[in-house]
Amino acid sequence: MRPREADVRLALLLTYITLGWMTIEGAASLLLGWASKSLLLEAFGIDSVVELFSAAVLLWRLKVEASGRATLQHVNLVERRAARLVGYSLYALVAYVVLNSGYGLFVAKRITDTHESAWGILIGLVAKIGMPILAGYKLKVAARLNSRALRADAVESITCGYLSIVLVIGLAATRVLGWWWLDSVAALALIPFLIKEARAAIDGECGCG
Repeated sequence: MRPREADVRLALLLTYITLGWMTIEGAASLLLGWASKSLLLEAFGIDSVVELFSAAVLLWRLKVEASGRATLQHVNLVERRAARLVGYSLYALVAYVVLNSGYGLFVAKRITDTHESAWGILIGLVAKIGMPILAGYKLKVAARLNSRALRADAVESITCGYLSIVLVIGLAATRVLGWWWLDSVAALALIPFLIKEARAAIDGECGCG
């Protein structure tokens, strides 16, 4: 098997792992977030949904190349379209976090029910351990394949890992100290990173080397 074919197969495996992981993580986070009125848990769940979309787009792109029937031009065309779609999904996550953080801070002043926070902290700890490992493999393969789409998908995993730290600290502080506002403020710290990577994916700046 040629090195590129092996890398495509590895990228497919990583994508299937992501799809399964994000389905479980997203469903659990959204249910707990809705029950506890936690913006951080809801944002974490929405991030998982965005990652599901990203992984589905990437799966399409990789299957086109893995089929062996597509021309190089067609693979490149699908790569560009996939990268743009994943980039726009990052912008969607930015919009969600900004709108809900503003709503939680200035309109509703949402008070998180800390009864569910222990489960949320557990979800965050699992993601903190697993997501950086998954993202690391994706970035290495993205560099070898020179794939903006896979790099952008890796950024989704990095985002999940970062947000898991914010999630754990935010839920713990809310539970112990009663800092209701930290939930919304902490989520905003992710915005510059997301915008940078979304722009790179859409504009074609891979940065895969």
